[in-house]
Amino acid sequence: MTRNTEIRKIQTQGVHHITLIGADRKTSIDFWEGVLGMPFIFDQPNLDNPDDGHLYFDPGDGRLITIFTNENRKAAANPVPEDTGSLHHLALNVSQATFWQVAGRLDARGVSHSGPVDRGFMDSIYFRDPLGLRIELASYRFEPPEGCRHSDVMIEAHKIRVARGDHNIDREHLADAIELLVERRQGSLSGDRSARKGY
Repeated sequence: MTRNTEIRKIQTQGVHHITLIGADRKTSIDFWEGVLGMPFIFDQPNLDNPDDGHLYFDPGDGRLITIFTNENRKAAANPVPEDTGSLHHLALNVSQATFWQVAGRLDARGVSHSGPVDRGFMDSIYFRDPLGLRIELASYRFEPPEGCRHSDVMIEAHKIRVARGDHNIDREHLADAIELLVERRQGSLSGDRSARKGY
């Protein structure tokens, strides 16, 4: 057997799951399913610690958010420490239709939040979960062309932004990136695909 000693990448293919240390079961279920609408899909003991439960929620893309629970741990809303190596926030995707309802729905629960924040390529709103973890609900301002991902649009928009010397990605960069990707990926019988007045 030959051993390859060459240093090589370990290629990831997406987030498999994220596991958080929670308090009791009720706090976890009430927040992740009752506030954020994630179906509670799987429940078993924590296989590494029999005193803990292990709850699984589907954040909407079939991947998993899992929570270690323990009935002896109570919710404390102290902000999670933000230091080198710590998690700053967990960002979850929502549609534009949902995004513009978030502030009102948090207000109805008495939850403090940032209000909508303009990120150029997306809209964001920030608040803390019952245990003090900062949550971001983020909503892209664009849909990628057929056969492309959001990241395909983002890398092209980045290149356009840098070439133009602009500070951050905004709507115009996104629109131009989408046009470029469509032109690259989809053929046309036209010899000239440039913009025309048309009227």
